[in-house]
Amino acid sequence: MSNALGLRRRFVKAAMDAPFLERDEELALAQRWKDAKDQVALHRLASAHMRLVIAIAARFRHYGLSMSDLIQEGHIGLLEAAARFEPDREVRFSTYATWWIRASIQDYILRNWSIVRGGTSSAQKALFFNLRRLRARLARDNGEANETVYKQIALAVGVSVNDVAVMDSRLSAPDTSLNAPMSEGDESGGSTRVAFLVDDKPLPDEVVEDSIDGERRISWLRGVLGVLNDRELRIVSARRLAEEADTLESLGQRLGISKERVRQIENRALDKLRRALLDRHPDAMIAVA
Repeated sequence: MSNALGLRRRFVKAAMDAPFLERDEELALAQRWKDAKDQVALHRLASAHMRLVIAIAARFRHYGLSMSDLIQEGHIGLLEAAARFEPDREVRFSTYATWWIRASIQDYILRNWSIVRGGTSSAQKALFFNLRRLRARLARDNGEANETVYKQIALAVGVSVNDVAVMDSRLSAPDTSLNAPMSEGDESGGSTRVAFLVDDKPLPDEVVEDSIDGERRISWLRGVLGVLNDRELRIVSARRLAEEADTLESLGQRLGISKERVRQIENRALDKLRRALLDRHPDAMIAVA
């Protein structure tokens, strides 16, 4: 640990000691890197701006992540800025690189701050990184209740009040394992949080029962289709048994009859199927719709 701390201190000192670049020199190095992929030019450009990376990383040191990792991610953003920088626009490289450095660090924090992924949209990211500051300022200035503060923050950031409440809850408490016991201090392996999660899916025996019943009903239906004449069978097949049902109008055009006549024939055919099914299986609850 002491070795790592010593290395970081030496790295920071070297970054702070790196000479500043004049505007013309900065643009010349950026141009050499863009045109010729001159690694020496890239190294000088990056070294001169590492103090900027360290300064931006320091703003995010309160998120519980290693300062070394934040600086490393910021360096990645710096190199990304160098790859995308357009010297012809005559903008200072530090101005352009600041956005990329901050974005790289923020993305790293969002990926690693919690095992629960959050803040995927730009508005959610803004909420994540500004909630504590806005909440503290509003509560100090106005002394308002939580709900009023949430509304003001939601309006300022451009998210819903519920989003603010959920993010505040996440930032106020650490992640909890689903395998953790429900009661504090319970080490006996009793009820865990995962045991109380609700699963809306049907139980295995219900799935099997529905499958068996479905196959039985299909078999019964096939056994009574013979009571229909050709036109009735054609209409029922097209309207009730096909994956994509035909409309009354399209069937009427093919059969040369009105759509109202198709509906009448369909209803009559369904009645015949119900009666035939009840005759053969009087104890079964059968619905043909």
